[in-house]
Amino acid sequence: MRTTKFLAPALIAIVGLTVAGCAPTAAEPDDSGADLAPVSVGIITSETGPLAAYGAAYLAGLEAGLDYATDGTGTVDGREIELTISDDAGDSDTAVNIARDLIGQGVKIIAGTVSSGIALALAEQAAQNQVLYISGPAAADAITGINDYTFRSGRQTYQDVATAGTFIGDPAGQKVVVFAQDTAFGQGNLAGVDAVLGGAGATVEGILVPEDATEFTPFAQQILAAEPDLVFVAWAGATSGAMWQALDQQGIFDAVPVVTGLGDVATFGAYAEASDQISFLNHYFAGAAGTEVEAAMLDALEEAGAQGDLFSPDGFVAGQMIVQAIREGGGDDVDSMVAALEGWTFEGPKGTMSIRAADHAMLQPMFQARLVEQDGAWVPELIEVVDAETVAPPVAG
Repeated sequence: MRTTKFLAPALIAIVGLTVAGCAPTAAEPDDSGADLAPVSVGIITSETGPLAAYGAAYLAGLEAGLDYATDGTGTVDGREIELTISDDAGDSDTAVNIARDLIGQGVKIIAGTVSSGIALALAEQAAQNQVLYISGPAAADAITGINDYTFRSGRQTYQDVATAGTFIGDPAGQKVVVFAQDTAFGQGNLAGVDAVLGGAGATVEGILVPEDATEFTPFAQQILAAEPDLVFVAWAGATSGAMWQALDQQGIFDAVPVVTGLGDVATFGAYAEASDQISFLNHYFAGAAGTEVEAAMLDALEEAGAQGDLFSPDGFVAGQMIVQAIREGGGDDVDSMVAALEGWTFEGPKGTMSIRAADHAMLQPMFQARLVEQDGAWVPELIEVVDAETVAPPVAG
């Protein structure tokens, strides 16, 4: 766990970070001469564990988003934003203990995590303790509408599945196999496909793989035995490359169309010879949106030595939401901060974003993409922007 006053990136190199346990820097006085207390924000995400790369992208985007939303000052109405960044290590119990500690210290805003299971546990803490929680890249649909205090800065599984549905036309009468890890994320994808494509007449079957599996050939053979018309793959983490290699070796791509989400930059080369045979739904890749806000995010990331990646917008949007909550809600009154976010429409890196007041769904555009070979490497290319309303989830609750 580490604590820092949020500063514009150029200032961080000069001033350095405030480490937990050290004396904080004095707050700047306002025009009346009184000191304005900083707003403490707890960030809980994976810095280690199988989803560490996603956590790194989220944190880099968060810094860029806070810098953008505060015009480089790191302050809102004279109050510094003080981040306490903690590693959940991919473990729900760890995350809950961190959250309880932060809440006990008086923190009113918590954000982050890339794990759906952890996000659901943190949402429960938010409701029990009446604090604002802004979930990160965690995609489970169950996060949306779970309680009055929980929001999300990323997309949800329904939006992934609905984007996949734009590739296949009428699903009626087709058999769809969902190939996924047996986690909250994988189970959520299976439920999402069943709701979206099954609800439109497809027969949906799941092949769920234990999260700790390292040998995927037997599971690939199960796909062939099922004889589907379409395979929807939902996968996350460090085993992605081995999984795709197993599917390629077993001839899956020659036997059946495959749709999956385009992952982070590190996975672009992981699809092997099947790269141009897969249809990719996409939450985000660098350059997909072509917006001014996206350009600002990418410039900030580059300046910080990072790059635009799958979950960069989730962090960036979280920064925008934190600033909106503090600016319009005051930073201390949780009900006022919740009200400040409900119904808020704004320009994010992906385009126009809107927080639906009824259930806090984050309505946003999605993308269709393909991988193309360029200078010996596979890079994403935009096929189509899918508008927010086309993939909007039904109101939860």
